[in-house]
Amino acid sequence: MILDRSHVVLHHSSLNTSFHGVEPTVSSSDRPIHQFRGIKYAIVPARFRQSVLCSSYPPVVDATKFGPICPQPNRKSLEEELIGIPDTDIPRQVLVQDEFDCLNLNITAPTHQSSLFRFPVMVWVHGGGNHGCGSSWVYDGGPLVATSIRIGKPIILVTFNYRLGFFGCAANPKIAEDNRAAGDQGVGNYGLRDQRRALEWVNQYIAGFGGDPSNVTLFGSGTGAADIIGHLYSSHNKSDPLFARAIVQSAIVEDNVPDVATAGWLLSRALCTLRVSTLDQLRNVRAEALAEIHCPLRAVDDCVFFRVGWRESLFPPAESEDTDAPMRQSPTALRLGVRKGKSKSRSPHPQGRVAPPPAISGLQPLVIGDSACDSDLWNTQASGWAASGVVRRLRAICQSLNKATALLNAYDITPNTTYELSDRVLELVQDARIAWPTECVTQAAKKSGRQVYRYVFDQEGPARGVPHHVADLIYLFDNVPLPLSPAASPMSFEADEPLPSLSSSQSSNGDVADIISRTRTLGDIEMMDEVEFDDSRFSGGWPRPVVDEWTYGRVRDTIQSRWITFAWGERPWDGSHGKVFVFGPEGETGERSASVFEGRRRRKIWEEVLRPLGVTLVHKVGHELSNGPGSR
Repeated sequence: MILDRSHVVLHHSSLNTSFHGVEPTVSSSDRPIHQFRGIKYAIVPARFRQSVLCSSYPPVVDATKFGPICPQPNRKSLEEELIGIPDTDIPRQVLVQDEFDCLNLNITAPTHQSSLFRFPVMVWVHGGGNHGCGSSWVYDGGPLVATSIRIGKPIILVTFNYRLGFFGCAANPKIAEDNRAAGDQGVGNYGLRDQRRALEWVNQYIAGFGGDPSNVTLFGSGTGAADIIGHLYSSHNKSDPLFARAIVQSAIVEDNVPDVATAGWLLSRALCTLRVSTLDQLRNVRAEALAEIHCPLRAVDDCVFFRVGWRESLFPPAESEDTDAPMRQSPTALRLGVRKGKSKSRSPHPQGRVAPPPAISGLQPLVIGDSACDSDLWNTQASGWAASGVVRRLRAICQSLNKATALLNAYDITPNTTYELSDRVLELVQDARIAWPTECVTQAAKKSGRQVYRYVFDQEGPARGVPHHVADLIYLFDNVPLPLSPAASPMSFEADEPLPSLSSSQSSNGDVADIISRTRTLGDIEMMDEVEFDDSRFSGGWPRPVVDEWTYGRVRDTIQSRWITFAWGERPWDGSHGKVFVFGPEGETGERSASVFEGRRRRKIWEEVLRPLGVTLVHKVGHELSNGPGSR
């Protein structure tokens, strides 16, 4: 590897190619960074065929622009919809869509490199379902790489694009025959296999960019995190693992992965409006038309990609049909297990510098967690429910009065519920689709012998004031333009934190008088006019953010440093005895005891209500409710 720093040109010796890149805006003289965009890692030989790894390039490759992305509907990304900032503040990106040229990646790396040391590599798998891309401005690697340099643990960050929707998952017996004739093993899962191709490319060629191919951390959120779970339980990961560890953030896990025949039925049902009957006709459908049709698939159990018994390894079976056993707590006490207030428990931060035991092949260490309000993703659909409709739908799904009653009682829903009905439905959806499945994956990983580090993200999103889905990505990637208020003095500190102070040389009697004049007593607040109090929340049309600069910086620095530490092969936190790491609320960070986790999540409901019903039924309930009352 030879790097021309003046022009950001990197000569890759093993590929005998010069990559012309760019210097991102966060690059500075003390933390220089370069970025190479749109590097093709694989080619698509035909629609519904497995991709082929790229191994040769022209002498000079222009890596200054992002490459094409998979065809998809033209609308805001999921992240842009959930972040909650005005459209005028969203950076403008125009990305070309190309079904056959969308398999490309972006590399952000420190400029100062040494032939004696290779940097750990973090590979991001984007979520968004059938929409989104790794080239999104939300995932720009500059700030995270800059932080890694600043804390003395430099990393290389790779983001990439892969096939989505039917381009990435179509399967039926005819496509399976076609794939076998072309020499492919398995059918469908083209997007998942694209992801593995990207890892193969990193494994073979990242050393030329200064990265360590033996030290790769795979991390992702939402459906991207669910894909990572798929890779952890894939056949290839057991025989030929391509990453050393994984971070799973708010995974939208599915247990009902269809077989080839079922996937074919779903494909025919979804594409019936196109009036195609042969594979050739399906391949000739315009990419734009195919992209507009909702794909209900994310993966296919083709008896090749996933290892035998993967489903049983991940999810507990349903227990007895009898759900009349008395609960140890009242339904209301169970439902209110999540405290919305700030936890007062404290424990010192672990040093995190003791290297964990070496990982067993195919049993990579895992960081896993969720956000308190991930189900806000389905808020619009859930708000359409009436209480009587929820009751009828659950009884229809469960086909058992006992089972339906257990669920309704646990989440305090009756036919007459009106107050907070939407919140209670979202609590059930949260547990059914994300929180409890995350716990299932956690427990399965521990039983298999993996090192598991659990976290909960309860920190409010800066623009919306709730710990919504993808709120953690705002802090992790640090790319979102936010209306932060000036930093306020923190209300409490960890034991190892010094209190802020103002030196005598910087203060004066005038400063003290100014502070006193702006201080309000409790009596002043009680005497405030209601209109005055409400108006004080707004400034120039913006609601005053609930997250100030100090809180944002604290959570951002903590999640970035913990993820980077893990990528370096160190313990991100202790993690023993059921401890979890908390992010938020109100800027709280640190490792907490298992009892705090019990207060942050509805674990008793998971064990006493959801587990006896089984993950298949619970997932179906979550899907039906999150799709809204018009889903049938």
